[in-house]
Amino acid sequence: MLNQIGKSAKEASYVLNNISTTKKDEALTKIAELLIEKTDEILLANEKDLENAKQKGISGALLDRLTLTKERIGQIAKSALEISKLPDPIDEVISMVKRPNGLVIGKKRGPLGVIAIIYEARPNVTVEAACLCLKSSNAVILRGGSEAINSNIKLCEIMQKALIDSGLPKECINIVPDTSREIALALMKLNEYVDVIIPRGGAGLIKTCIENATVPVIETGTGNCHIYVDDECDQEMALDILINAKTSRPGVCNAAEKLLINNKIKYEFLPKAYKALKEKNVVMVGCEETRRILPDIEPATEEDWYTEYLDYKIAIKVVSDIDEAIKHINKYNSKHSEAIITTSYEKAQKFHQEVDAACVYVNASTRFTDGFEFGYGGEIGISTQKIHARGPMGLKELTSIKYIIFGNGQIR
Repeated sequence: MLNQIGKSAKEASYVLNNISTTKKDEALTKIAELLIEKTDEILLANEKDLENAKQKGISGALLDRLTLTKERIGQIAKSALEISKLPDPIDEVISMVKRPNGLVIGKKRGPLGVIAIIYEARPNVTVEAACLCLKSSNAVILRGGSEAINSNIKLCEIMQKALIDSGLPKECINIVPDTSREIALALMKLNEYVDVIIPRGGAGLIKTCIENATVPVIETGTGNCHIYVDDECDQEMALDILINAKTSRPGVCNAAEKLLINNKIKYEFLPKAYKALKEKNVVMVGCEETRRILPDIEPATEEDWYTEYLDYKIAIKVVSDIDEAIKHINKYNSKHSEAIITTSYEKAQKFHQEVDAACVYVNASTRFTDGFEFGYGGEIGISTQKIHARGPMGLKELTSIKYIIFGNGQIR
């Protein structure tokens, strides 16, 4: 089964490589229309997934990631439309230079080919990933988690119908219906057909891909994000940002997982943070100094500092200054998104310069790390690597470079 999916996807990728922007945009528009038209069918499939998830005892935060509503389906359809309106990166000429020997050497963008996306309980990824791949002329193989299998199959079925209605091969978008670990491991080694694997999920999934894949992997997703509250700051702003970053959607990778507080304001700010987080039912653990001020919270372990909770939980640490905050962040973070709350321009610049992360914020919530918020119309994932793609991966990050050389008989 997997070999056939891979072979079909590879053949479709050759077709996509020669498809016009207009044709791709027609297909994306049709996907958006059908998603709205088939909302009731999608919700019915999603209801089955939610029932199964509740029986398995899946946490509230993960249930939120799994849940589709009429409004969320509308947002997913809107994202497909936004992607259709974005500039097509394929065949964009990046540079063109003439060498002393007369050769004209150019660089242009081309598709990666076949992209496999391995992800967990987020059915919106099914559509966003497929649409971004389609616009960038890549065929896609989607392998979602068992939690969302009914939703994912229905969404893929709808997108494939849109492709057929638009005169494109339905194999441009493929789904693996088998959610077993064995199939996932086999997909990671499908070098004959797959050009790149992008895992979207927790640390365990990403670690499995890195350790087992023979296909190139772009790491995305894990977000052990910190908020550092400096002694020079607007404390009300800091509280607003903290509550938004931690509680607006705690099950997503751009949610804050750690709070660092400057020692000079610990007696003033810690009680405020405690009260605000407690009102949102956030479980807190803390360092020894934090617990001296907030004695009823549990101690934070070494493992806590590395953990992406994806839930209503946060670890708190008092730091002596910005240098200790940066040192702590660079040791424990996942290179995703980090924020400083400060009124000091110098400290803001220092934080920007020295923190090792894909996205570094000054006086704003980490929740903005998102392709749609960045103007990409969606994202394939948040890359935490230092490769050609870092941060939210939009259309250009789903392309490769091709050199095109023009001569008139030159030999070497």
